[in-house]
Amino acid sequence: MQILCFNLKWKRLLVLFLVWASFLLLQVIKNDVAVCGAWFWVLFCLQFPVALAVFGYEAVKLYRENKKRISTGNTESICEASIEWTPMHILFCALCGIIGGTVGGLLGSGGGFVLGPLLLEIGVSPHVASATSTFVMMFSSSLSVVEFYLLKRFPIPFALYLMGVSIVAGFWGQFFVRKLVTILRRASLIVFILSGVIFVSALTMGGVGIEKSIKMIQDHEFMGFLNFCSSQ
Repeated sequence: MQILCFNLKWKRLLVLFLVWASFLLLQVIKNDVAVCGAWFWVLFCLQFPVALAVFGYEAVKLYRENKKRISTGNTESICEASIEWTPMHILFCALCGIIGGTVGGLLGSGGGFVLGPLLLEIGVSPHVASATSTFVMMFSSSLSVVEFYLLKRFPIPFALYLMGVSIVAGFWGQFFVRKLVTILRRASLIVFILSGVIFVSALTMGGVGIEKSIKMIQDHEFMGFLNFCSSQ
């Protein structure tokens, strides 16, 4: 418990919660206004200042902490990685986050498959990278869960079933991987598992997409883009 309390950054968790609550409030209010009306676009555009403000706050904080750490000669690693938060690294991580969020929003696959390899690339240990990417997916998915529940579009029995299966599979997967890492003494195994999951997911989504496209072509269905306002 002491280790947990020491590692938790309560101020940063509070910032995350405020962002979470802000986006939830904007989404719920936006669903109650006329689609493509003036207030719809105002609420839609308000999400960008919130995201940019938090990004700017965290970016400046990371840069200052990194600069202070270097000036004092402190070689202590952060999350088991000696990360130098230069402006280029910060912008690179932000770009990867944007790409991951965009792809995750379009495909419904979550941004963890982008964040995980990114953390591994900048030197974070596989254990920390896996836990961080999972937390980020939980953070974003919980926002959708609460939003759909408030809008009464949430099938509770189906969700409880999937949640139960996911919890059991998650604990079993962690136990299995931990045993393998202990036996083989190679933490890089997590990297290979993560890469394999991403590869299989890409093949699966591609295969399903091709199958649906072929069926739509055979049925002479419309495959173009719908009007944004009329499709809401």
